[in-house]
Amino acid sequence: MTATVNSPSNSERSDADAFAWVRTWGASPQAPDNSVTSVEPFENATLRQVVRVSGGGRRIRVRISNEYGTAPLTIGAARVAIADSDGAIQSGSDRPVTFSGRLTTTVPAGAPILSDPIDLPTPALSRLTISLYVPERVDTCTCHGTFHALGWIIPGDATALASLPTDAVPLPAQALITAVEVRPDTPAEAIAVIGDSRVDGIGSTPGTDRRWTDLLAERLAARGGQPRCVVNQGIGGNRMLADGIGTAALARFDRDVLTTPGLGHVVIAVGNDLVFSFAPHTEETAGFLAMFPGAPVTVDDIIAAHLQLAARARAHGAKAHAATIAPYGGTDMYSPEGDKAREQVNSWIRTSGAFDGVLDFDAVWRDPADPARIRGDLHMGDYLHGNDAGYAALAESIDLPLFD
Repeated sequence: MTATVNSPSNSERSDADAFAWVRTWGASPQAPDNSVTSVEPFENATLRQVVRVSGGGRRIRVRISNEYGTAPLTIGAARVAIADSDGAIQSGSDRPVTFSGRLTTTVPAGAPILSDPIDLPTPALSRLTISLYVPERVDTCTCHGTFHALGWIIPGDATALASLPTDAVPLPAQALITAVEVRPDTPAEAIAVIGDSRVDGIGSTPGTDRRWTDLLAERLAARGGQPRCVVNQGIGGNRMLADGIGTAALARFDRDVLTTPGLGHVVIAVGNDLVFSFAPHTEETAGFLAMFPGAPVTVDDIIAAHLQLAARARAHGAKAHAATIAPYGGTDMYSPEGDKAREQVNSWIRTSGAFDGVLDFDAVWRDPADPARIRGDLHMGDYLHGNDAGYAALAESIDLPLFD
């Protein structure tokens, strides 16, 4: 017999006087189909991961995904706690996680599951430790490729351990956890950002929350007023119109953005379609471009895709914002034709009036001496992705009243 901790009726009664749920952290689920999004098969193991929420609340709940799993996923135990600065569990904050009142659950292949509400007052910008014990073998693990949250795999049921044991091994990707939601003390809204590797923060220091979305959350929290949560739904290598690394943005938009509890704003920041469509086919680029099949796209195609995402966001009552596409000169993907197309799309984003706000990331990153390239002090050395200073510059450039 499985123990019951909280009945749904108790949870519903205690939620009745609270404000609506708002998503405070997210990671777009991906199939483990390449070396970027891969966790080796495991069983009888605990996955312990640390994520930083953007906005806080009096209660939380966790979303776990088996959407790309090929068999049912059994969770044998789960716990959540607030993490200290060194990653250890803060004394007195450890809580069991239940599902429909039970300490264990099985998630069907292809489905997500949402935990019961957990009484855990969680301040904005807190780090949470989420531990999942998986007793049965998992061959296909729903993941998120770029590893910006800290995570480890530990033999056996280690959910109750206050600190990491010596046999903990780093996880190569985020695994199973795709969202954290909060019940705030005052009305709050979520800003969902759909994007590619520059949104997902490739080039920033892993485990330090230095992506521009993380830094935007810090600026919003410091400003005060109505809370705004920032939810990063970037996937490295993602495109708008066709699958490649991750499902295409147009196809995953409903799942990753429009179903976001508390959604108030959407930011569109996907620039790879033009980069890959106009990239020169050489020995150096052939292997990489093979990961991105499909016909090349045009400027008009990209404009139409932006308009579709904006219309779908507004149909759900959210404001729609767009980011201009930053330079990429100096990379193997660069071509003058691609750069011209980028400039045409950017000009349209700035002047069309199609959006409630524009985040002009191209203007922030471009080198005045060579506008086709990122300033040397703002990229990670690959002329494509930011470093910590580059992402900080993007975050600082954003006009916060856009999200009022």
